[in-house]
Order: sequence, then structure tokens, then C-alpha cells
Amino acid sequence: MSTEKKAPPWTTTRFRKLKGREKIVCLTAYDYSTARLVDEAGVHLIMVGDSLGMTMLGHESTIPVTLDDMIHHSRAVVRGVTRALVVTDMPFLTYQASIPQAVENAGRILKEGHADAVKLEGGAIRKETVEVLVENGVPVMGHVGLTPQSVKEFGGHRVQGKRARDAEKLKTGAQALEEAGCFSIVLEGIPPNLAAEITESIGIPTIGIGAGPHCDGQVLVIHDLLGMYNDLTPKFVKQYADLGGIIKGAVELYATDVKRGKFPGPEHCY
Repeated sequence: MSTEKKAPPWTTTRFRKLKGREKIVCLTAYDYSTARLVDEAGVHLIMVGDSLGMTMLGHESTIPVTLDDMIHHSRAVVRGVTRALVVTDMPFLTYQASIPQAVENAGRILKEGHADAVKLEGGAIRKETVEVLVENGVPVMGHVGLTPQSVKEFGGHRVQGKRARDAEKLKTGAQALEEAGCFSIVLEGIPPNLAAEITESIGIPTIGIGAGPHCDGQVLVIHDLLGMYNDLTPKFVKQYADLGGIIKGAVELYATDVKRGKFPGPEHCY
């Protein structure tokens, strides 16, 4: 009988305490097999991002992703996780119309998708929504800066907060989200100095993506990290493997063996 003590699962409370103590490691995952590997590698948080619209469903943006899409993938990810905190995105127009809409849809993500928390985009405009969600037992991660669901408004994936007025709006937005009860905030596509200012100005962890090294933690889309999705490769991405090339090469070898009658061989038969 093993006497090895297993590490406890990450909760939002434990996650918040990481600020200032150690750098926080986050990655996306969208299916059981990937989530299991990412969890075993020891990340603190797995994000079921609406980026699955591009990486898994073939859309050009996150806009077409539905609540049912998110619940389906969230449920699969949770099955593969034993320790990481699982945060699932609320997709476009599932929380913006009204607070009752946000509560109902966030509740579905927790009840049906089995996520530990939800993430929504927007700064001070989301303060009241976050307050009500948290009061009703829904942990919330915020997201400011380059918010992909607003890509049509921004006119593309552009760095946000370059002008002093815009930078101040992002800073006050992050502070409003903390006051509303968010346990953490994603900072995406903003200048590193602004990310540092926001990180220092709030008492909850900031998770950066394209926001420089001064955030409390970092997140990447797993397909970018593994070299599986090359249609759009942002400047801030570091590719740690060419898994796309490996998979394509393996399939080509398999196809060649089948065509030449080399597979299956005698050793592959019952």
C-alpha cells in the first residue's frame, strides 16, 4: 500500500495565495486526453478557453462558440483532471445582456460543465455582474486588455492600453474586478509596463498572455505551445515542440505502409 501523500487539488482560495510566492503556470486544454497530460505535468490552472472555436472547431474567431460547446468541452477536460483548477470561458453574448442571463449561464457551466470557476471578459462594466455571480457562489476570473470577444470592435488583434487614457481605463477596470470579487484576472495583449503596474496595484493574481514577464503567472494556448495550430502565431508565443509536424509525418508513414502492404505485418495480427 502506497504511503505517498498526494498533493491537494487547487482551489480558488489556494490559487489566490500564490501571488507573490511563486509564478503561476496556466495552459488551455479542450479534451480529456490533453487535460490529463497537462494536469500530470503539474500546472496550477487549466483554462477551457473559447479559443476552442479556432483550435477545435475551425472557426475564424471565438464569436461563433456556443454555451453548449463550452459545457461539452469543459466536462471532458474535468474528467482528465485530478489537481489543476479548471476555469471555463463564458462565450460571447452569454453574460452581456443581463445579470440574470449571466447567473443562469454561469450556473450551467458549473453544474453541467463541472468547472471550478468561470471567466468573462471586460473591466469596470462587468463589476456588478461579477458581484452577483460571486454572491451566488460562482467563482469568477476576470479578463482585460485585448479581449478576443471584442475583436470586431477593436478591428483585429491589436495591443491595448498604449495611450495613457486607455491604460488608466484598464488599470481601473482591473481594480473594479478585484473589488467585485474576482479571484484572478487575465491580462492580454497589453504593454509589459502596464501589466506590471496593474499587477502591483491589485491583491489578486494576474495571468499574462502577451503582456510581458511581470504578471503573477502566464497562460498559453496549448496548440500554440505544441506547434499544432500555425494559422495564427502571435509574437508572444514560444513554440516548445513541432507536434503538428510529428503527427503529419507519422500519418504519412502509416499511409505509405498501408499502400505498400507493409501494415499490418504478421506481428500485428492476432
